[in-house]
Amino acid sequence: MTITAVDIQQQQFRVRFRGFDIREVDRFLEQTAETITALQEENIKIKEELRRLKMETQGYKEREETFKRAMLNSQKVLEQMKENARKSAEIIIADAEVKAEKILNRAHNRLSQLHEDISELKRQRVQIEVQIRSVIEAHSKLLEVGKESMDALDESDNKVAVLKQPPSILS
Repeated sequence: MTITAVDIQQQQFRVRFRGFDIREVDRFLEQTAETITALQEENIKIKEELRRLKMETQGYKEREETFKRAMLNSQKVLEQMKENARKSAEIIIADAEVKAEKILNRAHNRLSQLHEDISELKRQRVQIEVQIRSVIEAHSKLLEVGKESMDALDESDNKVAVLKQPPSILS
């Protein structure tokens, strides 16, 4: 059982012969009651402050937990973003490699086609050279035949001219 200031103030003692001075006891009880009242008020204030601090601490703990969860979520999101960026980079690189391979294949095909075209042009040049040589040879032969026939005609013309000359006086 707790004793309150009112309990102390209302406390009655039996008076006996040669007992304590009643006024002195009453004064002491009054001072004790005031001290206990002050201590009880201070105790109430301390308990209220303790309750307020506990609630504040609980609020801080809840905020701390919220921050921890937010940090963990942020870290997870960051890791997920890194992973997505890595995957995206891999996809971009793979796509670029495929495009580069296609470009190289087209270039190789074009180079091969150019080599074939060059070979065909060389073959055509050789063929044209052969044709031109044969035309030149044919014309050369024609010129030779023409020259021989002209020479023969010239020779026969010379013979005719000699025959047409008047007879010479010396004979």
